[in-house]
Amino acid sequence: MKGEANIWELSSESSKTDFKTYVDQACRAAEEFVNIYYETMDKRRRALTRLYLDKATLIWNGNAVSGQEALNEFFEMLPSSEFQVNVLDCQPVHEQATQSQTTVLVVTCGTVKFDGNKQRYFNQNFLLTAQATSNSTVWKIASDCFRFQDWAN
Repeated sequence: MKGEANIWELSSESSKTDFKTYVDQACRAAEEFVNIYYETMDKRRRALTRLYLDKATLIWNGNAVSGQEALNEFFEMLPSSEFQVNVLDCQPVHEQATQSQTTVLVVTCGTVKFDGNKQRYFNQNFLLTAQATSNSTVWKIASDCFRFQDWAN
């Protein structure tokens, strides 16, 4: 529209630097998060729900699980696992889309072997939000979407 600026345009070198810094910080947070998440999933699953917001939603192969109690029950019923992340991508989500809440989209792909099952490919998307505590900022999962990527034989 005439007279409106494109929200994705960066008008100055300073803005480009600020945005690059923001992206770099998001990527560092995503890498740290992914290491913690999959190690916890594989080795300390009972602690996994601590990474989720109280009202977070997990979509596991099309099935929705919401809230801490339901998430805990769901994770406890899964067989033990060995995840291998092969691809990690992340990007900050524009503040206009998240009501100024610092949010990062994290996408992972890799393989997982659940005990008693064959190894399978997976894709997982997380929306992480920054939560301020008294002395730091922690990232919590607001939304998590997991999907096996196997093709039918």
